[in-house]
Amino acid sequence: MIFESEKELLPILRVLREAGRRLNVPLYIVGGAVRDKILFNKLVRDIDVVCVGNGIELAKQVQALLPEKPRLAVYRRFGTAMLNTSGFQLEFVGARKESYSPNSRKPAVESGTLEDDQRRRDFTINAMAVSLSEESYGKLLDPFNGMEHLKQKLIKTPLDPHQTFSDDPLRMLRAIRFAATLHFRIDPDTFRAIHDNRQRIEIVSQERIAGEIQRIMMADKPSEGWILMFKSGLLELVFPELYAMHGVEVKGKTAHKDNFYHTMQVLDNVAAKTDNVWLRWAALLHDIGKPLTKRWSEDTGWTFHGHDAVGANMVRRIFKRFRFPLGQQMEYVRKLVRLHQRPMNLTGDEITDSAIRRIIFESGEDLDDLLLLCECDMTTKSEEKRKRYLDNYRVFREKVAEVEARDHLRNWKPPVTGEDIMAFFGIPPGRVVGVIKEHIKESILEGVIPNEREAALEEMKRKGLELGLTPQAPNLKG
Repeated sequence: MIFESEKELLPILRVLREAGRRLNVPLYIVGGAVRDKILFNKLVRDIDVVCVGNGIELAKQVQALLPEKPRLAVYRRFGTAMLNTSGFQLEFVGARKESYSPNSRKPAVESGTLEDDQRRRDFTINAMAVSLSEESYGKLLDPFNGMEHLKQKLIKTPLDPHQTFSDDPLRMLRAIRFAATLHFRIDPDTFRAIHDNRQRIEIVSQERIAGEIQRIMMADKPSEGWILMFKSGLLELVFPELYAMHGVEVKGKTAHKDNFYHTMQVLDNVAAKTDNVWLRWAALLHDIGKPLTKRWSEDTGWTFHGHDAVGANMVRRIFKRFRFPLGQQMEYVRKLVRLHQRPMNLTGDEITDSAIRRIIFESGEDLDDLLLLCECDMTTKSEEKRKRYLDNYRVFREKVAEVEARDHLRNWKPPVTGEDIMAFFGIPPGRVVGVIKEHIKESILEGVIPNEREAALEEMKRKGLELGLTPQAPNLKG
């Protein structure tokens, strides 16, 4: 019994066995819990339980036998039930077989045997089952050689892959996700079937697609998944903006780098340093505007002027399509895409304090993430160039730290507010208030005045008088 060493799980296994005995139904642990225990000797806390019978009735019996009587969630439409106990999530379903019509993602379902249930699963490594029944307790049931495929590090479907992917096209992305996260290879026939059935992905909801993409993005080396998507033909359908980045165009003897593969390297560089999925997304999207801004000039060669601003404007559309959050996370990614060229343009010998202040002000609390992204954007093969770039960034970071210590601009809040301006001059809200606020901000960023309230109040007064305003509250406190 592969789970016998898991002391936390043993009391639950005993309850499951007893529930199966009372209902006289065979029951099994299937899927990821079996796969990951064999592959990593890892205890998975999400456990799928299949019985040859009624899964909901089994769940009710388990609930009754557990001393804490956990809440049971029943999903009658799907014939499943779920409960949480002792840190484990148990999902129950009756063994079933499914059949699909070509134009539907919704199968016709009927009761079946364990092998029927294993047959309908996506991949052989997910089709293994461990018996919890008295007469065969602990036996591994592996009709499709999942154990051997784990040893071979192989992703393969239990049945004809064309049928498997036609039935549920999301499985094509799941094959790529498992290959990327487990560092497995996809069986050649299975991969050909992904290519042949790629158009079927269009009937899958964006939420389900996005869920698989996010799992790919959290892989140790996310590029493995994206490159497989590219080679299978799925990328063009799922993410056309990223697909458009591939390829190299040559004019005479001048070629630009392949921006798709450059992006893959930047993404892996970032992934090696952080689990922050949104910083990884900034890496994936940092050059997304290049295909739209690519131009050829006889004088300068290939250019991508403004690709940072164009890319930042594309982020919202991409996030909206994938049903990602449109709030803080999106704005974070947009900011990093918009600013990713700025530090690189400031790493020359002459860097003004004003330029440093502006990048600190605009990036705010995300400055460190921005600098990490910029350093990971260096993919040159030349060690001499790489050393020079890293030395430039080291000097840049030192100057940032120096200016920040002096001017305190990170997460900057204006030392003089619009309310201050209106109170001092006795004026209502309007354009002139914004003019004075912007003037004070620019004066601080240019180093004309320090980032201090007293100096800002004096500059407010001077600018207001210049605009013809008369102070009404000259004793406004500092």
